[in-house]
Amino acid sequence: MPKEAQVESVAEAYLELLAARGIDYFFGNGGTDFAPIVEAYARRLAKEEMLPRPIPVPHEITAVAMACGYTMATGKPQVVMVHTTPGTGNAVSQLISAARANIPLLFSAGRTPITEGDATGSRDGGIHWAQEAYDQGGMVREWVKWDYELRHGVDLEAVVDRALAITQTEPAGPVYLMLPREVLAEKMDKIVYQETPRMTKAADAVPSAEVIGQVARALAKATNPVLITRTVGRDPKAVPALVELAELTGMAVCEAGGSYVNFPKTHPLYGGEAAAAVGQADVVIVCEADVPWIPKRTGPKDDALVVWIGVDPLYGRYANRGFRMDMNLTGSPRLTFQALTKAVKEIGLDASAVKTRKERVAKAGEQRREELKKRAEAGKTQRPISKAWFSRCFSEFMDDNTVMVNEIGLDTSQMDFAHPGTFYGGSPAGSLGFAVGSALGIKLAHPEKTVVCCVGDGSYIFGSGEAGHMVADVQHLPVLTIVWNNGIWNAVQNATRTTYPGGTAMSNNNYAMTALSQSFRFEKICEAGGGYGERVDDPSQIHDALERAFNVVRKEKRQALLNVIGA
Repeated sequence: MPKEAQVESVAEAYLELLAARGIDYFFGNGGTDFAPIVEAYARRLAKEEMLPRPIPVPHEITAVAMACGYTMATGKPQVVMVHTTPGTGNAVSQLISAARANIPLLFSAGRTPITEGDATGSRDGGIHWAQEAYDQGGMVREWVKWDYELRHGVDLEAVVDRALAITQTEPAGPVYLMLPREVLAEKMDKIVYQETPRMTKAADAVPSAEVIGQVARALAKATNPVLITRTVGRDPKAVPALVELAELTGMAVCEAGGSYVNFPKTHPLYGGEAAAAVGQADVVIVCEADVPWIPKRTGPKDDALVVWIGVDPLYGRYANRGFRMDMNLTGSPRLTFQALTKAVKEIGLDASAVKTRKERVAKAGEQRREELKKRAEAGKTQRPISKAWFSRCFSEFMDDNTVMVNEIGLDTSQMDFAHPGTFYGGSPAGSLGFAVGSALGIKLAHPEKTVVCCVGDGSYIFGSGEAGHMVADVQHLPVLTIVWNNGIWNAVQNATRTTYPGGTAMSNNNYAMTALSQSFRFEKICEAGGGYGERVDDPSQIHDALERAFNVVRKEKRQALLNVIGA
């Protein structure tokens, strides 16, 4: 059924259409190209048409990460708009993160005015010549599923509906829409659009009954099946489906890193890190894990069956990737798990063998947890502070209403996340700067929850901490930030040690290009945004410092930051 709204410009029609399509927030980092958007918002707000709500964000990395965080928490893609080519350039690192994490996002940018004449929105500033690119979309084409430049207001509905359908269709990922200022400023009296979108995302798919049957028979005969995942928890409904399949077959579920709660870590069948289990399995199922093992270090046995499950098991947008794949089950993990469970039940299992497997996995899990506890306890009095010990202390403050976003911040092996939506990790791409903004986006989505952003000192810098604290202050988003301040680019040092074991850098303990500063007062940046900040360098003060910080965000409803001086 068509709807009609009175508008004055394409920009206002754009906002009207975004609101109609369920977009809650418009995250913006503006420039001269935003003038029609600013004017359109003034008209909408005067008419008390509040959606999509504008959120000004003073850095593009933070803006994209906020939109991604909101989407991860709600499943609803949002809109980001930045300033022409410079804004697009600043945002690229987080577009890479969104692309590799399969996060849907309508990423847009103004387009430098095309015309030099008297048209509304045409060039009237010195930057309007230097900022123009021959191919603005080419800046991000490697990292988006689709890019397009809006050329006329008459195409607006079709372009927006197409963008939203493409970004949400699996494998999901960002799209890029360029909006020339003259087009946004184009006069319109009204917009007439369909109440429901012209296009919708593709429906979830399930592999054929034939291949489901083949894998189900292999699972029924397996003596040591293992499933490896990284991001299956992107769909929260896939987690209980995976639990049911694992319990039915006695299959250990391991992680190759983790960006979500993929499987309850409190479950007896949780198998920990994948590297320790993959070489012993006779059936290896890889589900939504781009790098399930490092081939030069480990891998499946030659006679093991290796099955891949996911929306894109081939990872078609990765340039070079040669992992062995005996069977490819492309489709929704949730539906695939359900189909496998049904098929295995129909085949039947040796109940005694399943019971024995469960007991073996559970016993190994108990031993692993005891070793982790001992490792944390060993660092109880260590200075600089032990990450394992701090993380175990931190875990005591977690509850089902607390959400942790971790980017090289804390040791999550010391924490037992059991429910989807309580943990989010960084993108597989490793493009730093994700956590600061995404924590704010999650807090925006769930204001009733306690949200904690755990970052390394380098990650905090990449994420534009200043911009994050400003947004937290202006938008009243009390997030607790933990900065793990070890004063080094640890990933760079580790890469040097593994590439050149016994080399000169390692033997002399001299790692150029890796030094930061543990004396830097990160907590003062949070205080500048009206928050609470504290430097923590004494292990005996960890509990009290955490208690103070959590009280600030939970009771005082202010942001807080702990600058933890760690090893």
